Amino acid sequence: MGTQFRVTVYAVDIRGAQQAIARAFARAAELDAKLSDYREDSELNQLCRTRRMRVSDDLRRVLEYSQRVARESDGAFDITLGPFIRLWRESRLKRTLPSPQQIAEARTRTGYRKIILRRIEVFLAAPAMQLDLGGIAKGFAASEMLRVLRDAGFPQSLVAAGGDLAIGDPPPGRTAGWRVELGATGEVRDLSRCSVSTSGDESQYVEINGVRYSHIIDPRTGLGLMKSLPITVIAAEGMEADALATALQVRPGAAKMLARKHPSARFKL
Repeated sequence: MGTQFRVTVYAVDIRGAQQAIARAFARAAELDAKLSDYREDSELNQLCRTRRMRVSDDLRRVLEYSQRVARESDGAFDITLGPFIRLWRESRLKRTLPSPQQIAEARTRTGYRKIILRRIEVFLAAPAMQLDLGGIAKGFAASEMLRVLRDAGFPQSLVAAGGDLAIGDPPPGRTAGWRVELGATGEVRDLSRCSVSTSGDESQYVEINGVRYSHIIDPRTGLGLMKSLPITVIAAEGMEADALATALQVRPGAAKMLARKHPSARFKL
């Protein structure tokens, strides 16, 4: 999924813990094969090529939750932005903005309403769409890895996937939880049994013609955001934290509305 996954486990049974960690990474590899846009052979890219197919339970869960957050955020979170994202990757390398014609063409292939989730299959309503789950898949995978570790009898575990954390029971001697630094603010909190996602562009930005642009795409312009501040979301599940952090990057003013839809989540803007 284009990032590094790291697992920390407290255990007396070292052999058992090593076996559980191996199973957790096997689960991550399984999800990478389904959800990655980097892999041409992934299930996600197969859907983009065929436009209509019956998908696995894992991919359907992520698509359904993505669509939920897209509706709640009025499109601030949108997994159909793949055409814009690929254009922007080239722009960041060349340090030149895409042309208005390129932006207009990519826009014909984006829009979360073009994903149709039917009872049996998924249908993409426009040709050459490119779905990108970069704002939700890592959080989902981290939670799934933590679930594997917990089910194997190792609840005192933590999974880190880039800016996403899936946090289990408190480690030995720390009943308050794991000590977690929240994004670039430096604030430290004790957390357990939750997921954390931090979104920002501290290390992923580019300057073009004297303007700083984030790697995070603004659906309204098709370009990287020009104003991007670190945002951290704490939620029960990784999918929720990951998707909400991305949505709030694009539309910070939606915080109150999203807080009503996700009462157990906590936002740090």
